[in-house]
Amino acid sequence: MIVDATPRLKFIVSEVWRPLLGLFVWDCIVTVTYFVLPFKAPSLPLTLFGSALALFLGFRDNSAYQRWWEGRVLWGAMINASRNLARAARNFLPDEARDLKRSIVLRQIAYVNALRCQLRRQPRDEEVLHYLSRGEAEPALARVNTANGLLDGTGRRIEDARKKGWIDTIQQASLERILVDIANAQGGMERLKNTPLPNQYRFFPAFFTRLFCILLPIGLVETLGFATPIGSTIAGLMFLAILQIGDDLVDPFANTIHDVPLTAMCRTIEIDLLQAIGDEAPEPKTPVQGILW
Repeated sequence: MIVDATPRLKFIVSEVWRPLLGLFVWDCIVTVTYFVLPFKAPSLPLTLFGSALALFLGFRDNSAYQRWWEGRVLWGAMINASRNLARAARNFLPDEARDLKRSIVLRQIAYVNALRCQLRRQPRDEEVLHYLSRGEAEPALARVNTANGLLDGTGRRIEDARKKGWIDTIQQASLERILVDIANAQGGMERLKNTPLPNQYRFFPAFFTRLFCILLPIGLVETLGFATPIGSTIAGLMFLAILQIGDDLVDPFANTIHDVPLTAMCRTIEIDLLQAIGDEAPEPKTPVQGILW
């Protein structure tokens, strides 16, 4: 996620130089053609086309931002539920179950990192296994959904604690409710990741935006003359930028600079949970060149 208040020129150029160059070349071709073979183009249809396209793109960008914001809200719920799980395990379990307290907390840290890797379609990194022994991790690693396997293992450990008399059924139910909240948040994230915008939301805005950029210099050249390449390129670029905003936000877990900062939020959970059991915690993640991952 870009956290700098001021946009970086490098990011902007990397996003727009290809369409900017293509637009400028096309605008130059139309301008030269107009002065060699003059033609007339009605401006009103282009104006109506542009107004309708702006509304369409605005609606699409709102839909994309809602997906991005929902992803952020779900991860906020995951942070809260992880804190609740650590606090409940620490307070409910007796001192003789110290190892189980640590196991539940460390498994939750491994869980959120496993979920981060799954959502970003990355291989599991060392942070997933850092707090688990190979024996603890193997049952979850053998499953397609590693994060859910880790969560199931935590539920079994809570049931074992009840059987040993360390917690009663009411305390078990409280812990299970927290696990349900975690599972619900994971399900919402997987829904966002696995359900793209409908094809109509992806194809038609891209098609009509490019079509508008092709028609734009034809409608402007009679008014702008030799200034058409500059005016038309800037106007077309604004529409392409709006289109790109939707593409950047539609997948909040795509591991790009526009992403929800999953790595930083996993580190926040790691810090809070380790401090909850009295362990030394790492430093929070900080932005790198204006980007928080």
